[in-house]
Amino acid sequence: MKAAPLPTQKRIALVAHDGRKDDLLEWVQYNRATLAQHFLYGTGTTGKIIAENTGLPVKRLISGPLGGDQQIGALIAERNIDILIFFWDPLEQQPHDPDVKALLRIAVVYNIPTASNRSTADFLISSPLMADVYRRMLPDYQRRLREAYEEDDD
Repeated sequence: MKAAPLPTQKRIALVAHDGRKDDLLEWVQYNRATLAQHFLYGTGTTGKIIAENTGLPVKRLISGPLGGDQQIGALIAERNIDILIFFWDPLEQQPHDPDVKALLRIAVVYNIPTASNRSTADFLISSPLMADVYRRMLPDYQRRLREAYEEDDD
């Protein structure tokens, strides 16, 4: 394991499926003062809705189905996103479902706090760790890869 600290000002990705955009907007409005202290990123329409309705600056990426989920995943892998708030709709089949699964997988790989519903997002945003540097630990995947290659050599 190695440390990969999350800074005091977190870089927060905000993503929502169509059926959950209103829920995410309400959550952002309720937590506006806290979120204003951090850097916000959003996929396509979600980012636009949040920026227009809250006045918060949101770095907008492309729409999720057009690759926005993958952009967020790449930012996580590059260690440029610290928290993922993704209000996904479990009752609607999504045409870009593989992208959604890949995004959630990469969030786990890089051990970033992730909320997929309002209750979890409430717990996350209200944590005292939001205002401090957090010493996130990353598994040593390189070691696991080396060990796997060594097994193949046998």
